[in-house]
Amino acid sequence: MAEQASKGEGDAAEPRRLPPEHPWRVALTEELHARPTEPIVAPARLSFLALLCEEPEREAAWAAMRDLAQRHGAPPPPPGAVHYSAELGGFRVKWELHTEFYRCVVLQPGAEPEHPFAAPAIDALPADWVAALPGRLIAAGHLVLLRGAPDLPRLDLATAARHVSGGVVAGSALAGGAATVLSDFRLHADGFARFLIEDRAMTRRQAGRMMQRLIEIDIYRAMAQLALPVARALAPVLTRFEQTLSEIAATQVEGGEAGEAALLDRLTRLAADVESWHARTRFRFDAGAAYYALVERRLAELRELRIEGFSTLQEFLDRRLAPARATCIAVARRHEALSQHVARATQLLSTRVGVTRERQAQALLASMDRRGQLQLHLQQTVEGLSIAAITYYITGLLAYLAKGAKSAGVLKLDPELVAAAGIPVVALAVGLGILRIRRSLSRHG
Repeated sequence: MAEQASKGEGDAAEPRRLPPEHPWRVALTEELHARPTEPIVAPARLSFLALLCEEPEREAAWAAMRDLAQRHGAPPPPPGAVHYSAELGGFRVKWELHTEFYRCVVLQPGAEPEHPFAAPAIDALPADWVAALPGRLIAAGHLVLLRGAPDLPRLDLATAARHVSGGVVAGSALAGGAATVLSDFRLHADGFARFLIEDRAMTRRQAGRMMQRLIEIDIYRAMAQLALPVARALAPVLTRFEQTLSEIAATQVEGGEAGEAALLDRLTRLAADVESWHARTRFRFDAGAAYYALVERRLAELRELRIEGFSTLQEFLDRRLAPARATCIAVARRHEALSQHVARATQLLSTRVGVTRERQAQALLASMDRRGQLQLHLQQTVEGLSIAAITYYITGLLAYLAKGAKSAGVLKLDPELVAAAGIPVVALAVGLGILRIRRSLSRHG
């Protein structure tokens, strides 16, 4: 709460009453101070590990740090902590939990100039504890900070060949000349990269910030490169999808309306596959872009100056990361364009299939209308024949009745005349009866 904020000069004795505050206000303010830079005095040795972790492993990573603290009798990290720093008797450990990974940095004072990487700081950690860390190792390195002076020669190629690597080495003056760094960004026999730093005129906190930036550059570089295997795996898949789309388009042009429904089914399945790959790769490409931007920012913060005989870290990483980044961008854009093409083709083909089906439905309705008209005419013909047949039979009965009446002396008229006179009456009555029945059926659906 606001009352918990630290008091400074001019604060009132009683805290001023404030409006209700946002529940995240204090946490967000404390986040600004959550990961302070460790001040470092040369000579010193650092080792770092960065491990990718899934959601279940985040809790296990916290439990591992709690176990390490308990082994050395230090206060453990509080539950739910995302950062932890403690002095564990002869060395200092710093642990930070990030979105996709966590990192553990070990700091020990002292370093042997002649053999700077002979006793790395990681040796201070229990070997069984390091081996059991949860997650998958993505970056690891040793940093050695040696004491130098502005009036002494800088680290040179001979030093680089002796302590860092015999291959291509990047190096530069940092912080406007206050430090020198050498690295080959290779994994050595122990699985760690090596950074040799010479402190020529840095303050303790400046040295701490410089070491932290170098650690972050190597970790973020590795995280940015995770997008490259994804891009390489996706490229042939996109080629196959593009070929399928071309085949569907060619078949659509050549086949006319006959197979449009089958083509739409193929296109719908293709769209589902494209979107499935998009969902699986989009985060990795976006994350790669974000990590690449962080690498560039940290490199800019180094304020490098060129040293004769070396590529700067910026140049070294640009030559290797920029093509990988360009590949990822190209594949991501290609995927996005394919997704749009498939969506547009699906929409067009769906419209065509809809129009075709509507036309077929209209033709079917017209055919049904003609069939109905034919049935109506047939019904009317049958009704006419029915009236004639019923009239014929009723008139016949009337003739028999008239003949019987004449034989009995009841009727004096000619029976055939009576039957003939009854024909129109009977026909009219039958017709009216059938008409009444038809109207009754129409009323009842």
